[in-house]
Amino acid sequence: MGVVNVTADSFSDGGRYLDVDAAVAHGRRLSDEGADVVDVGGESTRPGATRVDAVTEAKRVVPVVRGLVDAGVTVSVDTMRAPVAEAALAAGAHIVNDVSGGLADSDMARVVAEAGCPWILMHWVSDDRFAGGAGGRADYGVDVVGAVREHLARRADAALAAGVAEEAIVLDPGLGFAKDGRDNWALLHGLDRILDLGRPVLVAASRKRFLGTLLADPAGEPRAVTGRDPATAAITTLSAAAGAWGVRVHDVGPSADAVRVAAAWADGGTGGGSDGEGSRWPTASS
Repeated sequence: MGVVNVTADSFSDGGRYLDVDAAVAHGRRLSDEGADVVDVGGESTRPGATRVDAVTEAKRVVPVVRGLVDAGVTVSVDTMRAPVAEAALAAGAHIVNDVSGGLADSDMARVVAEAGCPWILMHWVSDDRFAGGAGGRADYGVDVVGAVREHLARRADAALAAGVAEEAIVLDPGLGFAKDGRDNWALLHGLDRILDLGRPVLVAASRKRFLGTLLADPAGEPRAVTGRDPATAAITTLSAAAGAWGVRVHDVGPSADAVRVAAAWADGGTGGGSDGEGSRWPTASS
């Protein structure tokens, strides 16, 4: 899943793709580089970000979605708002990627159920202002993996109760959202316990702060955002080998290669993908 941020303040590329033509061109490049899905978002969820109103968010997102769909790209819309999701789906989006896991807008389940589209539910700890991440680390007790797993199971059950199809639900452990580096590494190491829920799992670690901290220089200065892509690709390899449904990344090419490596590793030379063919991740609707 390649990222297109149509925002002014995203931590990695805020302001670069506010122009519709530039955003569509970037999304098409990501698709050409191997992205199976291009994720278009119009509101930053980085710590400290300021919310935009729904009208502004939709104006940013919908033309980009339409342009990418017209170009034959499979698109997900990254939004917590039901009206924005509904407008994006009407413009041809295929998937809703909701970092609130359906908690920010109670009408989102209806929109997704009526559309019959995949719904990515992220682990989300809300505060009074914004999505998790801005409010600092939450208290997960002694077992962050267990706490996140339980939360995601409840969100999946709530989605089913609201009429969302069983096969439409994808889970995301929410790396970096109200979690510190130790939490993030625990979740990655314990990904099998999330996968044990029996649902597709999305891993979104790309360029995040905990990677910058891991790669800090001798003076303790975190690695710059754009210098975190090799580490992101390493996480892609490990996540793919573990059985993740997908990874959400800014730099698609290396992660597409990493998926092929993981597929060849899993194949073990039996001929089911060792040449890299047929190893791209399916969308949740396939």
